[in-house]
Amino acid sequence: MIIVENIKRIYQYVKPYRRRFWLAILCMIIHAFLTVFFVRVFQELLEAIIADITVEEGGLVILSAIAGGLILIYFLKGFIYYGQKYLSKYVSHKVMRDLRRDLFAHLQNLSLSFYNTNKTGEIISRLTNDVKVLEGAIVRGSVSLVYESLTVLGGFIYLLYLNFRLTLFLLVIIPIIAFIVVKFNKKIRHKSKEVQSKIADVSDVIQETISAIRVVKSFGRENYEQDRFSAENQANFRATVKNSQYKAALSPLVEFTAALGFTLVLWFGGLEVMRGTMRPAELIAFFTMLITMGGPLRSVTKVNATLQTALAAAERIFATLDYDQIIKSPPEAVELKEVQGQVTFAGVSFAYNDKEEVLSNINLEVEPGEAVALVGPSGAGKSTLVDLIPRFYDPVAGEVLVDGQDIKTLELTSLRENIGIVPQETVLFSGTIRENIAYGNLTAGEEKIRAAAKASNSHEFISEFPAGYDTEIGERGVGLSGGQKQRIAIARALLKEPAILIFDEATSSLDAKSEELVQQALQNLMQDRTTFIIAHRLRTIINADRIIVMDQGEIVEQGDHESLLERGGLYSKLYQHQYQGNSLGVKA
Repeated sequence: MIIVENIKRIYQYVKPYRRRFWLAILCMIIHAFLTVFFVRVFQELLEAIIADITVEEGGLVILSAIAGGLILIYFLKGFIYYGQKYLSKYVSHKVMRDLRRDLFAHLQNLSLSFYNTNKTGEIISRLTNDVKVLEGAIVRGSVSLVYESLTVLGGFIYLLYLNFRLTLFLLVIIPIIAFIVVKFNKKIRHKSKEVQSKIADVSDVIQETISAIRVVKSFGRENYEQDRFSAENQANFRATVKNSQYKAALSPLVEFTAALGFTLVLWFGGLEVMRGTMRPAELIAFFTMLITMGGPLRSVTKVNATLQTALAAAERIFATLDYDQIIKSPPEAVELKEVQGQVTFAGVSFAYNDKEEVLSNINLEVEPGEAVALVGPSGAGKSTLVDLIPRFYDPVAGEVLVDGQDIKTLELTSLRENIGIVPQETVLFSGTIRENIAYGNLTAGEEKIRAAAKASNSHEFISEFPAGYDTEIGERGVGLSGGQKQRIAIARALLKEPAILIFDEATSSLDAKSEELVQQALQNLMQDRTTFIIAHRLRTIINADRIIVMDQGEIVEQGDHESLLERGGLYSKLYQHQYQGNSLGVKA
């Protein structure tokens, strides 16, 4: 039933272009008819040659007319074939485009939990390889299947016309062929799913290794990555070879079974001619038709194998499209306007799965314009807490409110438009510096872009590049230093002009000068905005309005820097640990 349902869903993508699709089918029907009709004309040609008709009796005219008819049929077949190919390719490319569009759009709307549980390489494979397999097989394959099937069917009807007894003898072979095809269908479809999965694993290793090539080289793990890739590549090879083995075996098995039937028919047909119950031209035409049907019959098995592979790809694609968009706007969502920036966590608890809670009964109210720092040991729940504000995840209990409104009732886009995030791992896109800054506000003009760059302390180093703001920075900003990338990310957030700011401090890997410039840019960004700072260096958040200390998913302390030091609790211990580390010459 899953197969039938997937075929119906595929047709929904073909439906907008059904006129061209059915016209391609019509072309194939005409082509199949002409293929069968050619044999009929060929038989007439044989009859004319064998018949005792002289040139004087009009034999030349009959011969020329039949020969001309054959040439005309071939011309028409070529013209029809061109039309079918063009139309089917047009439809298939349209289907591929639309399917990729919908799949990519759906991926954009899925929550982060989907990406936490699915490998990047597998996702990319579904967008590229799986869609390509589906596009190449379902539309072009289905049209070809119509042609091959009609040619075989038409040929069979013509064989019945030529000799009823010989044709019925062929029916003994058909159930055997059908059994072989059905048996191999299941094997090919199952193995095709495995091949698609292995291709995704190979893509994942490639994506991980290339994106982390600096780490690979710094640890000298080139050979390790080669071994890891070789293992996945070998697994893909084994699955692909096995799948190819099934496909390769299907065609000769069908051909051998068919050839066995043809040989027996030849024997009986020859006997019929010897007995005088069948004319030689009829026997030649009979076997000409059988040979003509042989090609389409072989193609049916090949197209069938291709369709099984495509159905396996369709199952993976539709499984992704059916993945529930957990985080989405409610039916009667409220648009968030004129945001003041008050953020409230009311009895919030959260768990990534059914196991241990990451956050437990968090109660926190942050006033508009307040700068709040979140500190605590690794795994305390700091990043998880701020991830709830833009609804990357939803709490399992309690509410998160912005200006007193439960964010679950808000239109998701309007909520996120009012939140600026400067992540710990700065992500820039391939393209120019201007394009990366403008990502914060796609309609911003040059003046605003430059103002954001100046406020983030980026304008000076940007101006030093020969191409200035038009400098191509490469994928993930490889042409920039860590501090430069961080400042461009701040400029991007500034251009967005968010009411609420989330800053996952990433200055620990920067030199002193870069850190100072980033901190200055951060102060410009924080001005008049509600700010959440996840702090790794405690000295960078000494001037925060309030410091929230977290441990094991709970708020254990809060206050300003001085009061927390005087309390002598966890914050004091963390601060003293970093201070002592500095006094011993260790970089905090």
